Amino acid sequence: MRLVKPQTYMNRSGAVLAPLRASESFDPTRELLVLVDEVALPVGRFRLRAAGSDGGHNGLKSIEAALLSREYPRLRIGVGPLPPGLGDRADYVLDECEPEERRTIDELMQTMTEAVECWLTDGIEIAMNRFNR
Repeated sequence: MRLVKPQTYMNRSGAVLAPLRASESFDPTRELLVLVDEVALPVGRFRLRAAGSDGGHNGLKSIEAALLSREYPRLRIGVGPLPPGLGDRADYVLDECEPEERRTIDELMQTMTEAVECWLTDGIEIAMNRFNR
């Protein structure tokens, strides 16, 4: 189980995207891949998505607000479910991983790297077909 420190965070990931959105040539469906922690996936799993909702994730809410769209690819990386009794997702996902979780994520890193490279060269649809289980 993770050791959680009481902290308050506000995720404003989308702030860096506002200047890109101002460019007429910027296409978030092809030029942006957002990596995001996902409590709905167990540690050691990931899923590529072409678009979708924020799923309650503050970082994705911020990105959607900046882009004025849900149409951008993302790589959702499993961090496992919130432990019982813990109400703040931010404290959970921002805390350090347990050693066993870290080893699992490290082992997954090569496959995730290959998935990102596939997205870069072949696009999100082919990457999803190849890497989503």
